[in-house]
Amino acid sequence: MLPRSLWSSTFSAPFLVLSFLISTSSGRLPDGPAHGNMPRRPTIPEVRLGARASLPVVDVNGNELPPYNTVYHFDQLIDHNRPYLGTFKQRFWHTSEYYKPGGPIILSTPGERNADFYFSYLTNMTIMGVLAQELNGATIVLEHRFYGQSNPYPDLSVESLRVHTIQQAIDDLQYFAENVVLPMPGGDKVAPRMAPWIFAGGSYAGALASWAMVSKPNLFFAAYSSSGVVQARVDFWEYFEPVREYMPRNCSLDVEAAISQVDKIFQSGNTTAMDSIKKSFGLSDLTNSIDFLGALRNNLWDWQQLQPSTGSMSIFYRFCDQLQLKPGAAPQPTGWGADYALGAWGRFWRREYYPYLCGIDDAETCLGTANPALDYWTDTSPGNSARAWFWTVCNEVGYLQADQNAAPEGKPSLVSRLVQPSYDLRQCQLMFPKAFSKVPTPRADLVNLLYKGWNVNLDRIIFVNGARDPWRDTTMSARGQQPRVTSKQQVHLTDGFHCSDLTLDGAVDPSIAEVHRKAVESMRKWLRSYRPTPRPQNPVKPPRPPPPHLWRPFRTKGRKSKKTNAWMRDGQ
Repeated sequence: MLPRSLWSSTFSAPFLVLSFLISTSSGRLPDGPAHGNMPRRPTIPEVRLGARASLPVVDVNGNELPPYNTVYHFDQLIDHNRPYLGTFKQRFWHTSEYYKPGGPIILSTPGERNADFYFSYLTNMTIMGVLAQELNGATIVLEHRFYGQSNPYPDLSVESLRVHTIQQAIDDLQYFAENVVLPMPGGDKVAPRMAPWIFAGGSYAGALASWAMVSKPNLFFAAYSSSGVVQARVDFWEYFEPVREYMPRNCSLDVEAAISQVDKIFQSGNTTAMDSIKKSFGLSDLTNSIDFLGALRNNLWDWQQLQPSTGSMSIFYRFCDQLQLKPGAAPQPTGWGADYALGAWGRFWRREYYPYLCGIDDAETCLGTANPALDYWTDTSPGNSARAWFWTVCNEVGYLQADQNAAPEGKPSLVSRLVQPSYDLRQCQLMFPKAFSKVPTPRADLVNLLYKGWNVNLDRIIFVNGARDPWRDTTMSARGQQPRVTSKQQVHLTDGFHCSDLTLDGAVDPSIAEVHRKAVESMRKWLRSYRPTPRPQNPVKPPRPPPPHLWRPFRTKGRKSKKTNAWMRDGQ
């Protein structure tokens, strides 16, 4: 048990995403504030078009098309269970660069991110564009509800987020596919049953590929799921196992030794020794000592940035270098031991990592969880993607990246065993006090029951995962699992990292290049069997805008918070 002295009387909770650490650059992305003591979202890599972004886009007949970054808007239902509430503007990007009549419509979403950064996924620099080029298809990138500028309501309050669920997202895909008129010749005649639709996504969106095919069996003809986190899990300590197994062995041994020593000191309750370690990392100002232990996970989370093309100067390898490059001595295959590693780790934080992670923020603002008034917890403005994703985490998927007592006895650990999932889940109360009167338990079991998780039985879907992916044990390639594998439900394991197969950059790894070849071959074969099955449909009429008093799901004025808590109770 954690000594009581590590907790303050206020909430102590970290969780969620350090969204501003992407590839090898630092800085806060404009799609929401970041908090430094929170696990990474399972996001997909960005793809930069470079000079290609300024070149004309030309279709197969030589006609010039709108630029890739042209934004279109679709009138999406606010609530698919209550269509009378009206619609909101959902953004999408589209190109028919490679399209020929009869070709597939390839739909993707970046999932839990502002989609401004992902119109490049229309192009053949990604697997979506490769499939379109090889199969004569058109590509679409659809922004997920409550991310970027696709917001059903003008804020991210608890009342607004009631319609932010996995099922609503799946229903969005169906309503969009069945009703959108694509800005291309014949764009009103390519709805599902009239043309084959392929959904392709990575990470959370890779899970949506599977979940949508389970929920809507006749919607997508085929799907491609890259690193799809299909199995929701509250206690996901295995996140760090691929990191431990594939990082340099001397570095992993030293991290394990250093963390074991830190845990012994913090379990002892020796405040002098605890303060000394915090000071060596430049983190003396953290009010809750448990926040210090949680913050050390950042150096392991950085593994998630890596890709086959990543160079040795990435921040993760910089970290290992600092622990292993001892002045005047050659690196040792078994490391230098706990004392040297802990000292080197602290120097790295003080001199290099803290500015990289926190910028000009003080330690309490960047890493602390003692102050519930921080903007991070209270900011309900649209575009705060960290808040939108955390709502899904708290309510449905979990994915808590903490070590915990259920781990096999004596198993090596790269992170403190004192950082339990309950510590991360306390952030739910900090961020959504009207929804959670106590520490919640995400409804992961219900998600797995509804969408089948590892137990899916689908036709025409390709699951691709990476052996080095920290999210591997939520995917169809999880160790210890034996998913259904057939010629129509394929499961491939590459030597890549998280979503390495989504981009052509990842194909520098031969195992990924081979999966790309097989995916095109399989999709081409499956498409030969496609037959349109048009059926008479009533004309689709978008619902009228809701009257002003129905703009929000319900009014809070005059209501007690108990009503909201009662709604959430089945998820606790």
